[in-house]
Amino acid sequence: MDILREVHTASGYPRNWPADPASWVASGSGYGAWVAETPALGLIGHVALGPPGDGDAAPTLTPSPGQVAVVARLFVSPRARGLGAGRALLAETAEHARTLGRRAVLDVVSADTASVAFYAHAGWERLGSGKQDWGGGIHVPVHCFGAPLQGRGELREQPPTQPRGRAL
Repeated sequence: MDILREVHTASGYPRNWPADPASWVASGSGYGAWVAETPALGLIGHVALGPPGDGDAAPTLTPSPGQVAVVARLFVSPRARGLGAGRALLAETAEHARTLGRRAVLDVVSADTASVAFYAHAGWERLGSGKQDWGGGIHVPVHCFGAPLQGRGELREQPPTQPRGRAL
């Protein structure tokens, strides 16, 4: 959980530090989870893919809410940013969702402008905006994105990092 702590310290993600970080990272991975690593830095990132949950906004902005998979728990070590790990992890989730006959979607906190720009630059389609229900009466403004449709937004070059993992 050292990487998650680094990310939280550097960029405030997750916004609310979980009481049990390992369980938090494992949640949302009903369809799979992947990590990125490099020989020099070791483990540098993580992403999960799962079914829509209560309070997810992005699935409600798609024509077929039952045909989506939600990207969750995406984070990359601040010391590895710019190496392509985040983009490679996103591409892996999008491809895996396609093999399941689903489209990968995600919600990102509207105030996190760096992440909003990252998803747009990675070729993800802005579906709209909404409010994500964090429970306890807390509703957070989010922007919602969908993975590029097949053939659009694919990586042109092989990134220096390769996700590894398995579908659960």
